Amino acid sequence: MTSLPTVFISHGGPDIVLADTPARHYLETLSALVEKPKAIVIVSAHFETDGVAVVTDPKPGMIYDFGGFAPELYKMVYPAAGEPVLAARVFAMLDEAGLKPHTYEKRGYDHGTWTPLKLAFPDADIPVVQVSIDPSRDAAWHHAIGKALAPLRSEGVLLIGSGHITHNLRAYFSRLRKGAEPDPALAGKVHEFTQWFADRLASGDTDALLHWKDKAPYPGDNHPTDEHLMPIFFAYGAAGEGAKGRRVHDSVDHGFFANDSYLFD
Repeated sequence: MTSLPTVFISHGGPDIVLADTPARHYLETLSALVEKPKAIVIVSAHFETDGVAVVTDPKPGMIYDFGGFAPELYKMVYPAAGEPVLAARVFAMLDEAGLKPHTYEKRGYDHGTWTPLKLAFPDADIPVVQVSIDPSRDAAWHHAIGKALAPLRSEGVLLIGSGHITHNLRAYFSRLRKGAEPDPALAGKVHEFTQWFADRLASGDTDALLHWKDKAPYPGDNHPTDEHLMPIFFAYGAAGEGAKGRRVHDSVDHGFFANDSYLFD
């Protein structure tokens, strides 16, 4: 098996598994873009810890970390097994890199994990190891997590960062309450921000990317908080030195909520 690419997913809302949207249909094709992995290591923006944590649970349950959605979502199950042996290896690699990891013996799949995996790998026959983000740490720190785990690519492990390329929920819910498209100025800021990332990832401009809050246009309008962007730096770092990102999906919901996803190799 050749080294697998790494993946960044804009995972959408919990109801993406029910929605008839381009973002959902892209996720349904993801398995066709990569060789079937032996295992998956996924970093979800919804798994936040102090420092980095690795889940060793052999049978993760479900976490329905949302409210007010369709009742059928709360009955959905993604029964993929955990992989304690791989989790121990992930822990050791992070520890060797000086990242001081800790473990969770029990933790289910949050919607940043189970909704995209249910669409991309519906058979749930690939074991999954979950790794956390730390919302108090910066892009470089999450990039280092990816770099530490990069050797797993050559062993048939698919490394996935699951977050969102933009994540301004205040603007999103304001749009829903008003029942109208947002100010075109906000849509323009989203376009400039996502295009900046597409250009910098395509060229492998690591310095600019790791200093995105200073160099990208309109960072605060696109990410009032940082946590949903951190998984992209994990996926980028996990692709290894000289990696570049190829935007494999870009769609926009409600005129401004961008769903870009990337493959890195």
